Amino acid sequence: MSLSVAVVDYGRGNLFSISRALAHLGAEARVTADPAEIASAGRLILPGVGAFGDGMENLRERGLVEPLKAYAATGRPLLGICLGMQLLMDESEEFGRHAGLGLVPGRVRRFPDSPERRWRVPHVGWSALETGGAGWRGSALEGLKAGERMYFVHSYFVETAKPEHRLAVTPYAGLEFCSVLRAGSVEGCQFHPEKSGESGLCLLKTWLTKH
Repeated sequence: MSLSVAVVDYGRGNLFSISRALAHLGAEARVTADPAEIASAGRLILPGVGAFGDGMENLRERGLVEPLKAYAATGRPLLGICLGMQLLMDESEEFGRHAGLGLVPGRVRRFPDSPERRWRVPHVGWSALETGGAGWRGSALEGLKAGERMYFVHSYFVETAKPEHRLAVTPYAGLEFCSVLRAGSVEGCQFHPEKSGESGLCLLKTWLTKH
């Protein structure tokens, strides 16, 4: 595989682990905060860890909001990972209301607390993917089966406005949250595929090669 992928550096991503996973799959990761490199990328990954508001502020400070929107408008593949997936949405309620990139209709919400401690927030560990409102054919999940387990670390979850954007859901905290989404060429996963073993690598490989 001879592929080049631009990985957006805005100070909020697991850049080393993502780059290492891509290299393992034979792809070249170009970690960049350069709008020109983002504009010319064939494939783009928006990673991220931490708070939504901080992530958006970092994108604004580096002048990356409009380049990301312009890139998505071209129809080239864009993958958001963890916080990167959440930033794709219209808004988040994390520590107040914050506007997102608006690439996928919907919002980001916090898991409900459990007085009985039937679950913990944040959600940390391995959980299964189940089918959502859309089929997996032609997406990054093609080649995986329902029940595949991925590694999650998050306190907030995505709520898509359109059911057809919900590729996979994961049961937790008394609900089924969206764990993988797709809206055209924009995809996102709430878990960390680079930390999810062979299943995560399969997802990344499919995303790299399906377009």
